Amino acid sequence: MMKVIGLFKSPLTNRYTRMETHMHRLIVAGFALWSLIASPTYGEQGETTATVFTEDGAWCWFQDPRAVYVRGKHEQTYAQWMTRKGELQIGAYDHETGEILIHTLKENWDQDDHNTGAFLVLPNKRLMVFYAQHCKQELFCRTTSNPEDISQWEDEVTISNSDNITYAHPVYLSEEKKYYVFWRGPSWKPTFATSSDGISWSDPQILIQESGRESTSIRPYLKVISNGESSIHFMFTDGHPRDEVENSVYYLKYEKDQFIKANGDRVGSMRDLPIPHKSSDLVYDGSSETGRAWIWDIAIDEQGFPVIAYTRLPTETNHRYCTARWTGKQWLDVEITPGGKWFPQTPEGHTEPEPHYSGGMAIDHADPSTLYVSRPISGIFEIEQWSSPDQGKTWTSIAMTQKSTQNNIRPLVPRGTPKDKQIVLWMFGEYTHYTNYGTGIQLLEVED
Repeated sequence: MMKVIGLFKSPLTNRYTRMETHMHRLIVAGFALWSLIASPTYGEQGETTATVFTEDGAWCWFQDPRAVYVRGKHEQTYAQWMTRKGELQIGAYDHETGEILIHTLKENWDQDDHNTGAFLVLPNKRLMVFYAQHCKQELFCRTTSNPEDISQWEDEVTISNSDNITYAHPVYLSEEKKYYVFWRGPSWKPTFATSSDGISWSDPQILIQESGRESTSIRPYLKVISNGESSIHFMFTDGHPRDEVENSVYYLKYEKDQFIKANGDRVGSMRDLPIPHKSSDLVYDGSSETGRAWIWDIAIDEQGFPVIAYTRLPTETNHRYCTARWTGKQWLDVEITPGGKWFPQTPEGHTEPEPHYSGGMAIDHADPSTLYVSRPISGIFEIEQWSSPDQGKTWTSIAMTQKSTQNNIRPLVPRGTPKDKQIVLWMFGEYTHYTNYGTGIQLLEVED
């Protein structure tokens, strides 16, 4: 049995109490209760264990990283999610003891999975969390008081008090000694601010905007990854696939005050902002016969080249999982597998409002030739691991869950997971809309 310890803030005392309960830790071979949710498989993978991180949690996929792996005095995975009561919670799972700590960072934060935050792990192993409510005012950050400890936090910092803020993608560049955070701002365009200390922040600037497409009805979606030293990689779209019938995928890199394409061609500098789509790499053309696209993840391979995971959407019921990676000379763009249709459970008699919500995909950032997808098998969304032996040209799969009775969706690999470990998290359970869900979070660790 795994001991689960939750830290809960008392509204009367403003202190934290420890509540102890027990949950089953799944070891694939002999299990009962939680096998009704998902049945991890093993064999080629070695011994496989799965843990219910929380029974009440959901996340959107446009805040990164939502989970991080940190090895210091302890070996822990940290994740964050939104509860059904509208709480933003941070969880810590200790891989050595199996203990789980849960801290509520924000209460009355609305039941909306878009309100999930993103982590930044500092050199001293303290955690910064960046968070905002969906299309509301203010973007915040907060830092743990001590390394590897989510029970105590420093005061909340307001990064921007502008309206219509959503999402967060924090980065720290050690060569510049500067913090960056990217979000969707009041213009509905990718926006960012910088700081030298994580407390005082610059005025926001629009990062990407095409001339003639300034309308707030046009909203490019953004994903971000950095080497933590000198470079930041971006992938982005024209807008939302619901609104953009030819939604394409673009790439841009920032390094040493310069924006460049994957081949090194200069696009502009910080003085040339915002950068237009037409100046960036066109990775996938949404006007092609395979249809509009949406983005899921971006990583950097051992050569420092970008690897992108995205979906092609020929129709609302035909989602296709794809990757594109820069080879040093060109983009290698490959379809991996069909992904079925949307995963939200549309109420009978209603039209699905989010038909482009795929089950989800996530790259293993320590090995970008490995990724995880969620796709329907016999009517239920299951998690699969796909891997490529030839730098993304061909792919094979292994089932991570099977014969589930509830959907398994939106997988992610904790950022910072080393190459000798395989850890994947995902949501499981009922999901109707981003404001109406009954999901939990599960963590699966493959032991060699």
